[in-house]
Amino acid sequence: MSSYPKNKLDFSLLNVGYAQHNADWNFKDIRSPFARIHYVCEGQASILVDKERIILRPGYLYLTPAHVQHSYSCNGAFSLYYIHIYENPEIRSSIFDRYTFPKEIQADELAVDLMQRLHALNPGRALPMYDPRGYDHSAGLMKNIAMQVASPFAREVENQAIVHLLMSRFLAVAIDSIPEVDKRLLRVIDYINEHIHRPISIEQLAGHVFLSNDHLIRLFKKQMNTTPVRYINQKKIEKAQLMMLTDDYSIQELSFALGFEHITYFNRLFKKIAGETPTGYKRRLSI
Repeated sequence: MSSYPKNKLDFSLLNVGYAQHNADWNFKDIRSPFARIHYVCEGQASILVDKERIILRPGYLYLTPAHVQHSYSCNGAFSLYYIHIYENPEIRSSIFDRYTFPKEIQADELAVDLMQRLHALNPGRALPMYDPRGYDHSAGLMKNIAMQVASPFAREVENQAIVHLLMSRFLAVAIDSIPEVDKRLLRVIDYINEHIHRPISIEQLAGHVFLSNDHLIRLFKKQMNTTPVRYINQKKIEKAQLMMLTDDYSIQELSFALGFEHITYFNRLFKKIAGETPTGYKRRLSI
């Protein structure tokens, strides 16, 4: 891994539960503002991620980062533990921006014990339904956030410790998302994340690392496969979704809090990236 300063893990628990399915775990085009970890107990199913079909096998752990579009498919009996976790909206930058995580790792005995312990600690955090359209943005999800805030401090310390231990299993074999890149680009990415609540220009980014505008754009596009502007917009909308998940912002407050001067532009950008208007997204939070 890179010698560049490491990010801090800062996850909170949303849901944890044990589920038994029988050809009823079939959902398409899921994209959530939280990450998922699955541990398969029995049976077989699959997840389609980035056009890659991953067969879910007993004895393995699976990680799906936030904001990644994916689909589930199950044709028979299938049982698993699941946890949903979200990153603190105030973190410097997402751990998923810095590292590419494996989608599958073999679970050791301790990892299985940790999943079971997390489940036992939180009997009220199971999903009320298994269709992501019903729980991704439901009042039940908001209830779980409230439970996390109100739960005893000792329990939340243990919850976070378990989540971080499970994430450490994936992190141990993760790779830098931008390997061998010079530190200038890493500084640009950190600058974006640190100033995500303000307007950010190409001139500011280029000046921060003493490059010309054109040089920065070429370097960024080569390493990140996107332009700085598209990256900034994507991260702003992802931050907006997470902020809407964890607090009750009006659309105008959200727009201004993320450095947009015009709410109409924020609305257009949100719909372009998230596939629906911020008003529609917020409305589904209160269903």
